Amino acid sequence: MIQVKRLSKHFGGVYALKDCTLDVKEGKITSIIGPNGAGKTTLFNTICSIIQPDHGEIWVSGKKTNGLATHQIARLGISRTFQQARLFRNMKVKDNLRIAKWTTDKEIQEALHMVKFPLSMNTIAGELSYGQTRLVELARALIAPHTILMLDEPTAGVNPKVRQEIRQILLGLKKQGKTIVLIEHDMEFVMSISDEVIVMAEGAVLTRGTPKQVQENKKVLEVYLGK
Repeated sequence: MIQVKRLSKHFGGVYALKDCTLDVKEGKITSIIGPNGAGKTTLFNTICSIIQPDHGEIWVSGKKTNGLATHQIARLGISRTFQQARLFRNMKVKDNLRIAKWTTDKEIQEALHMVKFPLSMNTIAGELSYGQTRLVELARALIAPHTILMLDEPTAGVNPKVRQEIRQILLGLKKQGKTIVLIEHDMEFVMSISDEVIVMAEGAVLTRGTPKQVQENKKVLEVYLGK
């Protein structure tokens, strides 16, 4: 579904990505882990054309996407969330969802129900807790037409109950055939949900494999999982 070939991006002489090569398989949940500064969010941003790479190629569903605009990437079936929740705080929840897709209140309610959002769709976004904001952002990503869901730290700042709900949502989406790729620091969450884990370091892929293979990799254990 997604292929990245020798992707490089530098900022002021510092490489955020350096000859990064990886692929994301269709219908699977792929988690990308690594320390802060490993290049994970820069990778997401280049795939979505928020920033352009200096070198390398990006392919989505068999189409080379270098140079495409962000809305063109979205039309290829990619929907994403961000590391920091991005809602319009002065707008109602339902209107934040309509930014992704103009639709009926019924469909909005169904999306909010899917993520177990506890409040009314007419709630002003600025009144939400951080965890509730993350749920609305996830609902907005789900309501947008997509085949690939990219989530940047979906469980950051949420309580254990919401974290478990997000896990069940993503597993349910996988059963529907969705392709999901996520950046996550919660290793318990990653290991319980992923078909494959990609470990990044210094802008490139250090290793990849099943959760069990990554957990047993000595270098990963020592450097990234703190074991």
